[in-house]
Amino acid sequence: MLVIPSVDLIEGRVARLIKGKIEHARFYEHFGDPVAVAKIWEFEGAGLIHVVDLDAALGRGDNIKVIGNIIRALRVPVQVGGGVRSLERARQIIGLGASRVVIGSMAFKDPEAIKTLLGELGSDRVVVALDHSDGVVMVSGWREDTGVSLRGAAERFTSMGVRFLLVTSIQRDGTLAGPDIENLSKILDLDANIIASGGIRSLEDIIALKKLGVYGVIVGRALYEGCFNLKEALKVASE
Repeated sequence: MLVIPSVDLIEGRVARLIKGKIEHARFYEHFGDPVAVAKIWEFEGAGLIHVVDLDAALGRGDNIKVIGNIIRALRVPVQVGGGVRSLERARQIIGLGASRVVIGSMAFKDPEAIKTLLGELGSDRVVVALDHSDGVVMVSGWREDTGVSLRGAAERFTSMGVRFLLVTSIQRDGTLAGPDIENLSKILDLDANIIASGGIRSLEDIIALKKLGVYGVIVGRALYEGCFNLKEALKVASE
């Protein structure tokens, strides 16, 4: 199982939100600028870095230059998401050198765009984000209810050929409350690589997700606030 550190960006700074709320942003500038932070995770053994443009997700600008700087500075692959609401932006991110682009709202509002990206890039480079609240998928910076269940959405996109699903529990995101095992368990039988996100707080959570059988886990606040270190997480994920 992959342990994937997250570098979330607000106004060119590394930050974390709690349940997606900008008023609860926590900044981690003592780690350094975003490039320095990403290089820390690379040095500690990450095989993949997850970068999120929170400003773009919330419709308040973007961090595209910083994202390009991160990708150019690293030797490990980078997947990028947050506010990718057009084919042009998806292609721009891939053009910067991202290994994968993460699509959320656009997957629901323009499903043909997902088919186009799968055709252009292949299934290894497209991730669909399923951000859910109590098992119902939310879009547009987690402010709009799609009315589609997590299971229903996962079935829809895997049937289209999507092979990577990033599943985030909105209620748990940034809370250190533990992962949402219950909802993750509902989709593990599908033909997809499931990346779990939201609530990771301990090495025991990493172990539980490995036993569950997910492909990878995104870790943010727990790393930044010293709940465990990346080397420890990588070790238990590989055992």
